[in-house]
Formats: sequence, structure tokens, C-alpha cells
Amino acid sequence: MSMKDKAKATAKNIEGKIQEAVGDITGDPKTQAEGKGKQAEAKIRHSVEDVKDQAKEVID
Repeated sequence: MSMKDKAKATAKNIEGKIQEAVGDITGDPKTQAEGKGKQAEAKIRHSVEDVKDQAKEVID
């Protein structure tokens, strides 16, 4: 996983956690859901990059 892509995915995850927490505090289910969605997107990005890394290892 490139460090740049890993950093972006990690930042997206942190952003999602903060947004979900804000939604919890304010009682806004839409904000909570958006935060959870960002966390899910970050998890997918990490998974995609892991697959790329594994493919690169196989090829090398």
C-alpha cells in the first residue's frame, strides 16, 4: 500500500469517526450514518490496497 493512499484512507476513517461522534452528541442520525459511511469507505480502501500489495508480491 502506498503511504499516500494509506494516509488518505486513515484520514477518511478518522473523519468518519469524528462525524459519527458529533452525530451521537447532537442526536443527528443523518450525521451518524454519514460518519459510519466514511468509515466503511476507508475500510474498503484499505482492503483494496491490501489486495494490490498481495498481487504485487505474487508478481515480483
